[in-house]
Amino acid sequence: MADTILVADDEASIRDLARLYLEKEGFQVRMAVNGAEALAQAESDSPALLVLDLMMPEMDGWEVCRRLRARSDLPILILTARDQDIDKIVALEMGADDYLTKPFNPRELVARVRAILRRAGGGGRSGQDRQRHIGRLTIDPAAREVAVDGAPITLRAREFDLLLALADHPNQVLSRDQLLDLAWGYEYHGQTRTVDVHVAQLRDRLDGSGVEIETVWGRGYKLSLREA
Repeated sequence: MADTILVADDEASIRDLARLYLEKEGFQVRMAVNGAEALAQAESDSPALLVLDLMMPEMDGWEVCRRLRARSDLPILILTARDQDIDKIVALEMGADDYLTKPFNPRELVARVRAILRRAGGGGRSGQDRQRHIGRLTIDPAAREVAVDGAPITLRAREFDLLLALADHPNQVLSRDQLLDLAWGYEYHGQTRTVDVHVAQLRDRLDGSGVEIETVWGRGYKLSLREA
């Protein structure tokens, strides 16, 4: 069965364009014209992914994202005319999986939707399903699970991909561009600040694990065991 994408935008032209290209690629598409409708459909219809505008009537996209993230891991792709770095950073910190600004190339929208779904579903890593063990940390790519001394740690899809990319290059410095390629899996046209935001979130989740993400100034990040 084809994945269902929920497109929430108060502009009919944007909804129709997104629907045209997504359906052409085999997706089923549902649409919402305001934030309240988007939230209701996201909770009742269980779509595979939500494409979410920020500036909508009745309830804005910020509030929709906040409410969904409080009780759901539904992948969210922000699609908005707001192109300031601070808006992108806040959206990512609130739990959005990606951020695309208008005007946009509809083919890029489809590519980003596919990339998010591939990672949320654990696809695209053929031959790399072996578990990784780093100190007390265990990463299971097949199950997309992470544990410390057997106790599970909950990670969002993008955080898991970022951790796996770092774990596959232990004690090796990876630049922000390299991490975008490895964890995002496509040519990302946003700011490399995206990586910084997700690294900060991942550090919080790994606190107490004995594993740390080190900043190597001017070069990037690396995963290493914390010294006792």
